[in-house]
Amino acid sequence: MSAPVIPLHPVDPTHPAPGDPLARAHRDAVAAALAASGPALDLAASWGRRLAALLPEGARLLAAGNGGSAAEAQHLTAELVGRFRGERPPFSALALHADTSSVTAIVNDYGVEELFARQVQAHGSPGDVLVLLSTSGRSPNLLAAADRANALGLVTWALTGPLPNPLAERCAEAVAIPAATSAAVQEVHLVAVHVLCLAFDSALPTAPAVLGGAR
Repeated sequence: MSAPVIPLHPVDPTHPAPGDPLARAHRDAVAAALAASGPALDLAASWGRRLAALLPEGARLLAAGNGGSAAEAQHLTAELVGRFRGERPPFSALALHADTSSVTAIVNDYGVEELFARQVQAHGSPGDVLVLLSTSGRSPNLLAAADRANALGLVTWALTGPLPNPLAERCAEAVAIPAATSAAVQEVHLVAVHVLCLAFDSALPTAPAVLGGAR
């Protein structure tokens, strides 16, 4: 029989402890960023509706970011290749950091600034969409990818932190989150990704039936 778990700090239900100050500060930062991001999230919804017209006609979405933004980029592509809330066909979407052999070969042979740009040139075609995620909007490899995509005729969208920033200036449109910390920016980026996916599914010619098991 296992020993009982004894709390390190006894709980007095008549005098609940105040919220942890770090948790409260982060929660407040995210709440403030969400409250200020209405227009940005509206733009994310419009992206979803436009993708619903492009992807079924054979266009492809490419997505890229560094670190936590790479995870957000892959989250977006997974929702499009798999499904978001309901059953529907898969659509072509690639996260450019995910092919480790290509990533390491490009960085080794051409340098980190060419990491995403070379893949945009390989996989992108005029009319495809490139989504670039960066909390700072200043990552050189993302700026290079935006420049390459613009030269090749791709549509370029950015998810960034506060304006102004170079990535937003290089892309056709930007969902820019006015948050004070990178962590808060990333959390609202996830909301924007989900808004985009919800709008995408809702705008498809045959809207998908909602099923259980959504991520």
